[in-house]
Amino acid sequence: MSTSRGLLRILGVGFGLAVIVGSTLGIGILRTPGLVAGQLPNRTAILAVWIAGGLYTLVGAACLAELGTMLPEAGGYYVYARRAFGDAVGFAVGWTDWITYCAVLGYVSIAIGEFAALLLPSLAGYERAVAMLTLASLAALQLAGLRVSSRFQEITTVVKFGAFLTVVVAAMVFAPGIPSGSGLASQASQAPSLSGLIVALQSVVITYGGWQSAMYFSEEDRDPDRNLPRSMIGGVASVIVVYLLVNVALLSVLPIGDLARSTLPAADAAQILLGGGGREIITILSIVSLPPMLNAILMIGTRILFAMGRDGLLWRRAASVTARGTPAAAMLATTVVALALVATGTFQRLVAVVAFFLAANYVVCCVALGALRRSEPDCGRPFRAWGYPWSAAVVLAGAVSFLVGAAAGDTINAAGAVALLVLGFLVRGGMSAAHRAGIRRPGGSGQIDDANAAGMGKIRPRRFPASRTGRRNRPHCVYREAGRRRPLLPQ
Repeated sequence: MSTSRGLLRILGVGFGLAVIVGSTLGIGILRTPGLVAGQLPNRTAILAVWIAGGLYTLVGAACLAELGTMLPEAGGYYVYARRAFGDAVGFAVGWTDWITYCAVLGYVSIAIGEFAALLLPSLAGYERAVAMLTLASLAALQLAGLRVSSRFQEITTVVKFGAFLTVVVAAMVFAPGIPSGSGLASQASQAPSLSGLIVALQSVVITYGGWQSAMYFSEEDRDPDRNLPRSMIGGVASVIVVYLLVNVALLSVLPIGDLARSTLPAADAAQILLGGGGREIITILSIVSLPPMLNAILMIGTRILFAMGRDGLLWRRAASVTARGTPAAAMLATTVVALALVATGTFQRLVAVVAFFLAANYVVCCVALGALRRSEPDCGRPFRAWGYPWSAAVVLAGAVSFLVGAAAGDTINAAGAVALLVLGFLVRGGMSAAHRAGIRRPGGSGQIDDANAAGMGKIRPRRFPASRTGRRNRPHCVYREAGRRRPLLPQ
């Protein structure tokens, strides 16, 4: 049964690491090395780009960890955008972020169905049914409570991490060696082109997507001051190590020319090492990698909708939380939307559209970091971004370049993204109108104050709860009554 109680604060560093590694490490690293090798001429350049992309992601994690410890609220990007720029921008970021995760839920669910059909040919033609059943099963797991779903995340991520390391080590140990005539020596002296370097770097950074996942759960962390930075930095560092090892293993088995031509280099390398059964090993590895990713994405999408419902910017009932710590209404709404996308197949189109949102929301939050430094310099920041403002400038420059590239390279989907944003504001307007009509009905209050007119309800400042270390009680961080930064609704 759902109630208005708050979220449970029972998570720690283990979950933070699991949700980052679980939502980042997946199919991308099994495919992307071929794309990168197609743009770069030698082993040194390939590894250097993977290191550079990892360091860029690590600096971004440090920058946003400052926002996460300053504002330890469920909802991630939405919370920081709303605090810095007000309700309109906050809603735009929250709505598009939620839609993004719903679309990715559909994408990952279908991937599970497709890999299952490859492993068990009798499932061919039932990929969509397998996808929907898997997603519904994880939704049922969420209803069992936060302790169960978080433990599932931790266990499955450990299994996935171990499986990747096992495959990588085996590849390096049993690598047959690259023939001297493979062309490696002739390519070693070539310098990469600027355009090739940019494309390769973009591909690498996209493969690191998911590094920000722990921010969405800071309100449920026992001590976000300490745990969130450790989770984000440690999680990204762990992924960097695995990605480098995967590339070293592939380069130990495949000549660069073969790697560049491969659409699934991990499978090609496994086939060289194990023969016909190699591709089955990679299929199993792919299936193992997807459940923790799907679980993490479902939990994140739920927290976004929960936060917006609590602040009155979307469906209010989305803020209800069960006694076991699950925002049940928000989770069910997120699941239903994702199931509808899978059933209709529209997730394929939507994934291409929401790629634009990923870049845009990252830009907004990078700007929010600087905006809050200026507007609220006295607000407590238990963790501060490394090398600010230069680190933030580098991260912002990269984020803007990705946004511009996404918009210029795919104008049709960029226009579709704008249309989805407009749809979100229409939905919000309709909910606000329904709320005002409900207040005016007999038995209502008969009056509408400014907050209710905006769909906000009664507003009361909410302080951040005290953590174990006692450093969370920051009176100067209470959401303000005046201006664009409205106080949050009481839980």
